[in-house]
Amino acid sequence: MLRNILLFTSAVEAGTGLALMVNPALVARLLLGADLAGSGVPLGRCFGIAILALAVACWPTSARAEGGSPPVRAMLIYNGLVAAYLAYLGTAGQFDGPLLWTGVALHVVVALWLAYAWLHAKRDIGDTG
Repeated sequence: MLRNILLFTSAVEAGTGLALMVNPALVARLLLGADLAGSGVPLGRCFGIAILALAVACWPTSARAEGGSPPVRAMLIYNGLVAAYLAYLGTAGQFDGPLLWTGVALHVVVALWLAYAWLHAKRDIGDTG
């Protein structure tokens, strides 16, 4: 029963996360009956990325068979997508806070570190099988 609940909630949250990534203003209008202004759209997209990562972490699966734990996959997705999105915002010239590029760099480094660890975990499991 717990597996079914996790499947259901993960699917719903993944859908919500994707919807926020694509059109956060529409989601805000449908859920809250309000419009997003200024930095609300990019923050809504970042929230969508975080919800998608949470859904990946909660998706019931055999972590050992996939060579990495769900939290590792989720954090990899989160850091990779947030780094890409923040870099897009910086290069498109829409936003330029003093910590924007520091945030991009931090998320890139963490994503690369997680990808390296995940690939090595997959390799190690393949060696023992």
